[in-house]
Amino acid sequence: MEKLPRVTAIEVIKVLRKAGFSLARQSGSHKIFKNIAGRRVTVPFHSGKTIHLEVLNYILKDANLSVEEFKKLLK
Repeated sequence: MEKLPRVTAIEVIKVLRKAGFSLARQSGSHKIFKNIAGRRVTVPFHSGKTIHLEVLNYILKDANLSVEEFKKLLK
């Protein structure tokens, strides 16, 4: 398994948008994204701070993205 990159919420949101997700709503500091299939992903949004690797792992699992796919979309 590949190592997860250290990324900020802004970078994660860019990847999710490339993967077909759009912002559905925001609840406090959490942004909720949905895709056409109805898959929902919650991203904690704290500007400039890196997302904890465990949280990033849950985001990738919810978005049904592998680490390789995530890194490819991150570029």
